[in-house]
Amino acid sequence: MVEFESTATSGDLMPPRTPVVLVTGLDPEAVARTADALVVAGTTLVHHDLDAVGSGRVVRTVRAVDLDGSEITQVTEVNLAHGCVSCTLRLDLLPLLRRLHRRSSVENIVIQLDSALEPEAVAWAIDEVVVTDMPGFIDAPAGGDVVIDATIACVSESDWLDAATGDETLGGDGDDGGSGEDDDRTLAQVAVAQVGFADALVVAAADPAMRDQWTSARTMAVLRRLAPRAPMVMELPQRPIRPLIAVQLLRAIPEGARRGRIDGPHDPLLRDRPPLEEECGVRVVEFTAERPFHPQRLHAALDVLLDGVVCTRGRMWLANRPDDAFWVESAGEGLRVAIGGPWLAAMSAQEREFEDPERRAMAALRWDAEHGDRHSALVILAHRADPDTITGTLSEAVLTDAEMADGQALWMAYPDPFGVAHSDPCDDLEQTDRRAPAADSTTDTDTDRKGQQ
Repeated sequence: MVEFESTATSGDLMPPRTPVVLVTGLDPEAVARTADALVVAGTTLVHHDLDAVGSGRVVRTVRAVDLDGSEITQVTEVNLAHGCVSCTLRLDLLPLLRRLHRRSSVENIVIQLDSALEPEAVAWAIDEVVVTDMPGFIDAPAGGDVVIDATIACVSESDWLDAATGDETLGGDGDDGGSGEDDDRTLAQVAVAQVGFADALVVAAADPAMRDQWTSARTMAVLRRLAPRAPMVMELPQRPIRPLIAVQLLRAIPEGARRGRIDGPHDPLLRDRPPLEEECGVRVVEFTAERPFHPQRLHAALDVLLDGVVCTRGRMWLANRPDDAFWVESAGEGLRVAIGGPWLAAMSAQEREFEDPERRAMAALRWDAEHGDRHSALVILAHRADPDTITGTLSEAVLTDAEMADGQALWMAYPDPFGVAHSDPCDDLEQTDRRAPAADSTTDTDTDRKGQQ
């Protein structure tokens, strides 16, 4: 019998947590093929079809293969009082994971994610959402019973890059994208989030007769930088991925891989060391500044991240907001700015003691006598944009020598376009962030922008 290699740990008295593999991707058929290939003896596959979640109905499929090879599939329509993704996770998936953990015949769990779901949100829910009202269970997160062993993202060689760099929304034309409500996320945001969180990739190869060699080469260059340590296999047309290949892919995941880890806004931006050299016009662009941004000039400069850029992640220091480290992330033609928590310099000495030692060590290397650890650092994955244009535009948005001489008292008077939630163009709109919270989720600023053609 082939078994997963689990990173689950156990204490002296507690049984080991059941390993979970998340299978994600925009193409539901590719996701289903890969998830199916992982179902070996002792494995249970769980899939929630969210097509009708807006009406409060979710179709749940549970396929279990016993240790002796016998198989049973159960399809259940789950009715939810409030049809939404979070209800599906909280009220059905998380309790189900806890129950499956107690079954002696379940050694592994595969979750076949709906194409509208981002795996980071599922990982966060497993570890953080307390599951209650389960007779015989203490109130606790499902993460006490199961552990994410790997995330596999399925990617279409022919059209993934178009999806990851465009502005099409999941909720366009009345489609709620499986969220159960108007969903203003873009395909790019979901595509980038799925691959960026992955420990391994399955690339569905294009039909040789239809393959565009240049698009394929650029797609692979982007994938190698978005998920630099992820092993990758090609699924050939008309040849679905086989169980042996799927399990070998899991075993090829390197030590120290993400395995469900959620990075915070103050974690290293290049943790997995993506290639920095240019390849097929694709390259990683780094921008750093030890001066704060002028909020109005930054607001205008952010448009440079929406043209010819696959994605952006990073921290920003705004001159008029000295306590808050701002977090920016973009995907395709969509961009979000939010507060990522306080700078260490804005904390008391006692508060700093509770922060991650790695963060404190990195801050000590750049600590400034006046401004502490405040800085800006962005990592931009560009595929068509000119790196010099990106860095030049951002550089023009930082304070000049004369503005630096004015000091903090005058900086506080700068007009603040990031002070309220809004989109571009700047109509006041209520925005809801459906992604898993970052390290600090109590934000009062959330700016969502979509570029215009």
